[in-house]
Amino acid sequence: MAQVSTYLNFPRSTEAAFNFYKSVFKTEFSTPIGRFKDIPAQPGQPLLSEADKNLVMHVALPILGGHVLMGTDAPESMGFTVKQGNNIYINLEPDTRTETDRLFNALAANGKVEMPLQEMFWGGYFGSLVDLFGVNWMFNCTSKI
Repeated sequence: MAQVSTYLNFPRSTEAAFNFYKSVFKTEFSTPIGRFKDIPAQPGQPLLSEADKNLVMHVALPILGGHVLMGTDAPESMGFTVKQGNNIYINLEPDTRTETDRLFNALAANGKVEMPLQEMFWGGYFGSLVDLFGVNWMFNCTSKI
């Protein structure tokens, strides 16, 4: 079933932030916290420092009304500069890749594609963009059709 969630980027404080949100909403993480050390090695990918290996790659916390808050660490050592404006994304999870392509292309018109839609190691069809109004969007489709 299609779903929309909010995705938060933090420089190095995702785990602390999500433990705080967990205490506020009194819910549990949907799955165990994924760490950068869990990512399979990719050709040309720089090696992670020991400090970065334990950072949060992905965390998901149900909050209210079926809404899920998701997050990741995005430290400068990995080429990110988190600032007001790029720290929040609307994450769309359409039911089909056809709908994912349609929404992605429509929102990308006159905007900026950050990462084209592509197959990812977790099995999703993923991409991100900033629309012409400066809103950040992420897409993750788990369907193979």
